[in-house]
Amino acid sequence: MMLLPRRTEEARFDPVSRRAFLALSATAAAGTYGLMSAQPAAAAQVLVQPSIRQQTIQGFGGMNHTAWISDLTAAQRETAFGNGAGQLGFTILRIPVHEDPGRWSGEVATARRASELGAKVFASPWNPPAAMTEAFSGGKRLRYDQYGNYARHLNDFVLYMRDRGVPLYGISVQNEPDYAHDWTAWTPAEIVRFLRENAGSIDTKIIAPESFQYRKNLSDPILNDSGALANVDILGAHLYGTATADLDYPLFKQKGAGKELWMTEVYHPDNQSAEAWPRALDTGEHMHNALLYGRFQAYVWWYIRRSYGPMREDGQISKRGANMAHFSKWVRPGYWRVTATASPQSSVYVTAFTNGSKLVIVAINKTAAGVYLPFSVEGAGSGAFATWVTDANRTLAPYNRVVMTTGSFNAELPAYSIRTFVTE
Repeated sequence: MMLLPRRTEEARFDPVSRRAFLALSATAAAGTYGLMSAQPAAAAQVLVQPSIRQQTIQGFGGMNHTAWISDLTAAQRETAFGNGAGQLGFTILRIPVHEDPGRWSGEVATARRASELGAKVFASPWNPPAAMTEAFSGGKRLRYDQYGNYARHLNDFVLYMRDRGVPLYGISVQNEPDYAHDWTAWTPAEIVRFLRENAGSIDTKIIAPESFQYRKNLSDPILNDSGALANVDILGAHLYGTATADLDYPLFKQKGAGKELWMTEVYHPDNQSAEAWPRALDTGEHMHNALLYGRFQAYVWWYIRRSYGPMREDGQISKRGANMAHFSKWVRPGYWRVTATASPQSSVYVTAFTNGSKLVIVAINKTAAGVYLPFSVEGAGSGAFATWVTDANRTLAPYNRVVMTTGSFNAELPAYSIRTFVTE
């Protein structure tokens, strides 16, 4: 691959043009935020049913790509993957598979520290080595006689990282094969062929197809081909501009038994400042939708440290990052999402999780008025919840303790806020 100058790479991966349709939806969403305040209003009851388990959560995280932006510092690695005060509690790291093995070493330090802190590390390639590719009418593709060599290239990366203390959880066949303006394109048939004939030789879990918009025309052929499906462990998808109505995937429910379902890249709603409030709440709502309607088991942001990302350029958690942390710090790998009233009133969203002993509830209020929520936890007795809140003036701040009596409690959601409840 001919490497682009750094400035060009920066423009390619932080552009308004790259995801132009996002700006339209973000502008429309901005009109929903008012400036007035009001007294808390009562909402319909939230029923939480811990015994009705949905998907298992694998984790939350983001991308580190040292060829395009500078590596996380040692302190920033702790902020990203530690779970103390002022830390994000991320449990997933995504890294690239560079086409040039000479650049692999740049990803080791952050990946190793993330792994030491318990995070799953997975990798995605943008291009095979240049000698394995050819030009065609649609851009650039992997030569058909190089599929075996490409599988060895990916496996070499797996072994390289393992030898340096990073056991990869999985590796992708290709990043966004259906948005390949600047990287390698794959047709659905080509992905199926590679999976069926070559992916079995790679010594880690295989992720495919990582469509940029969760387009089912790329993943349906995998699910409908028994040979290809046998060699896929994780169906990966990106959610750039994906409508909520398109998150449900009946064919995966039908044929994806034993497979994991990951959302492996997004930034939402736009690439503007991550500190804008209350727009940052759109990130929390997007996570709620991905977990509830998409039944995704993982939620992975684009760059971890970026002006529009979960960590600001100064290494501090952003307001968008706080929205992510309201899930990632307390909904740990191995928790189940459980059934709960998803929206007790307009612009209020609730998601609930359990590990069998603890119950975690994340509630989002995107209205200008505070809201009182009556909760009922099916099968629960008495106890208490520790809570944390993020709003215009607070970020992941400890908030009022809530007492539950015979499975019921009332709690306030301040105006434009996200609040997490965790059983003590």
